[in-house]
Amino acid sequence: MIKTTLKINGMMCGMCEAHVAEAIRRAVPAAKKVSASRSKGEATFLTEDAVDEGALKAAIDATGYTCLGVSSAPCEKKGWFGWR
Repeated sequence: MIKTTLKINGMMCGMCEAHVAEAIRRAVPAAKKVSASRSKGEATFLTEDAVDEGALKAAIDATGYTCLGVSSAPCEKKGWFGWR
């Protein structure tokens, strides 16, 4: 699994988090465990394969929020409770 983290500027409320998460789901249909946090200013998700970072950034920017960066790293299964 690959964990992708996006730094996002402009999220102010729970609805903003929902908009960002939905944009990620549309841009990356294979995304799992999509979450967005306005307090952290980031969104994360898991995929089996690498994602097109340019297309992902464009999808976020098209929603009116600003994607400040995208990073991906391998994610290992942790214990009985899933992925970290």
